[in-house]
Amino acid sequence: MEFNEQIWWYVSRASGVVAWVLLALSMCWGLLVSTRAANSAGRPANILELHRYLSLLSVLFTGIHIAGLVADDYVHFGWSETLVPWASEWRPTAVAWGVLGLYLLIAIELTSLLRKHLPRRIWRAIHMASFGLFVFATLHGIQAGTDMGNLWFRLALLAAINIVAFLTLISIAARHYKEWRRWASAARIRS
Repeated sequence: MEFNEQIWWYVSRASGVVAWVLLALSMCWGLLVSTRAANSAGRPANILELHRYLSLLSVLFTGIHIAGLVADDYVHFGWSETLVPWASEWRPTAVAWGVLGLYLLIAIELTSLLRKHLPRRIWRAIHMASFGLFVFATLHGIQAGTDMGNLWFRLALLAAINIVAFLTLISIAARHYKEWRRWASAARIRS
């Protein structure tokens, strides 16, 4: 009977963890797509679709996470506590990271859906906020999540953070390498 009383808490916890894992996978896949490292795995259109699918699933599970918090009655989370930063009395800063992450997630997802109708520079600038989203969601999970006492969760969290950081460095290096090759090619043509 105790499980039934806490069902919404378990739904919220599980969906929050799943949303974060999907976000981390989407970040990794997006970084692989941006460096063209994943192109050998299949057609570029399919690779991009997987990135989009993972992103959409993270939005869905974030919605389930929020709905579970509102439905649970152990800690009072109304819609204002889940949608307004620092409105929660329970760990206000930790919850605020999640709220701010939610707004970044919505902005990134909406602009991705409207990508064909937006100038590339605007879409790219907003899409770069994915890094902030990952940081906010990670801080939210670390500070507000109740699973930090679980060794396997901490190891998975550490692994995902390191993989995203490594792929980010690879992406930056690949971008600089392309710029250097263009510069070197232009210098050869001029000489």
